[in-house]
Amino acid sequence: MNTTSPTNNKILYWSITVALAGFLFGFDTIVINGAEQQIQELWKGFGMSHGLVVSMALWGTVIGALFGSIPTDRFGRKNTLIWIGILYTISALGSALVSDPYSFSFFRFMGGLGVGASTIAAPAYVSEIAPAHRRGSLVAMYQFNIVFGILIAYASNFALSGLGENAWRWMMGVEAIPAIIYTVMVLGVPNSPRWLVVRKNDVERAREILLQLNTEAEAESILTSIQEKGNTVTKNQGLFDPKYRYAFLLAFLFAFFNQVSGINAFLYFSKRIFEVAGLGSEAAFLGGIGIGIVNLIFTMLGLYLIDRVGRKLLMYIGSVGYIFSLTMVAMAFFYDWQGIAVPAFLFLFIASHAIGQGAVIWVFISEIFPNHLRATGQSLGSSTHWVAAALITLFMPQVLEAAQAGGYVGYIFLAFAGMMVLQLLFVIFMMPETKGTSLEEV
Repeated sequence: MNTTSPTNNKILYWSITVALAGFLFGFDTIVINGAEQQIQELWKGFGMSHGLVVSMALWGTVIGALFGSIPTDRFGRKNTLIWIGILYTISALGSALVSDPYSFSFFRFMGGLGVGASTIAAPAYVSEIAPAHRRGSLVAMYQFNIVFGILIAYASNFALSGLGENAWRWMMGVEAIPAIIYTVMVLGVPNSPRWLVVRKNDVERAREILLQLNTEAEAESILTSIQEKGNTVTKNQGLFDPKYRYAFLLAFLFAFFNQVSGINAFLYFSKRIFEVAGLGSEAAFLGGIGIGIVNLIFTMLGLYLIDRVGRKLLMYIGSVGYIFSLTMVAMAFFYDWQGIAVPAFLFLFIASHAIGQGAVIWVFISEIFPNHLRATGQSLGSSTHWVAAALITLFMPQVLEAAQAGGYVGYIFLAFAGMMVLQLLFVIFMMPETKGTSLEEV
């Protein structure tokens, strides 16, 4: 089939539209990076832990990830994605207009609910409409949009940082613009045909959607495969059934290793880390933009390679890059290397993440569970990811301050490097390759 055919264009358009939930995910989670120090100074008399204020969106993300499979399965991927856009919009406007940390935390929590649910509904939707030979790159567009959102958040924070004591309000509120655009766009995508068959038994509507994306013979073959696989599943075969124990373990470990690399700790507090390394405040802001650019470039590379070389090779490359870059960052702090040493190795760390875990995580977890458990399995991986992220973010400010005072910052990065050695062993001995295989065959 010609890659520029109307059918392929439709698949691409629907995938990009749904993947824009990832843009809002990236923007929402990182926008706090530029605002958190100003917020800390503004509300330091309220007695509320700054780490808790900063991490509140992540706790909302945990709840969204834990329970997001319920609306994703019951009401459908599309309807869940629409409500995600509404949550983002309310969160952005509310966070910008409040006057105390408690209300701010509430609205950030709402945005977190949207982030958590999006990590279930968006990859599940795209994986269910994508052909097997393009599924990796199409699902990975969600990650690309996360990274693009991160870059735009860094650039937006820098552009708005000169607006005085209310700069943080503009940083938080500007997200409402893309949130509204996304919500309107996602209204135009159809329901997932696999969800229609498995959850609604609406074979005719599923056929209509599949015929927009495939030839008649292909659509009938996909429908038959979905129905046959569904007929082999009994109602009591849930996520904890022994049959799915290996998939359960793969999703849990994959998501766990994603966070114990230290990626979210660095993305949330990169400005502080750069300042600890000796960069001035403005240089630290620009360093954040540099992170976003490196992240975007190597995510694009991962997106190009994932269906060509497979998921596993990208994870090998990323794991080795993690170990080397994190070890060198630790050495730079141990031996007080001056200049660009810390930023350079941290950029390498970001590149390693982008081409490995960043490109693969949402693709891989969306592939390894059967149709009737895809949303639930996605919820397992996503909630594991976000619980770890929330805990790390909650304690990172105190850990950084204590480590800086005692000269132990290097040990933080050395610990992350040690966890990535374990990830490499996981990839070598446990991770299967899913490239080019249909969801039913997986």
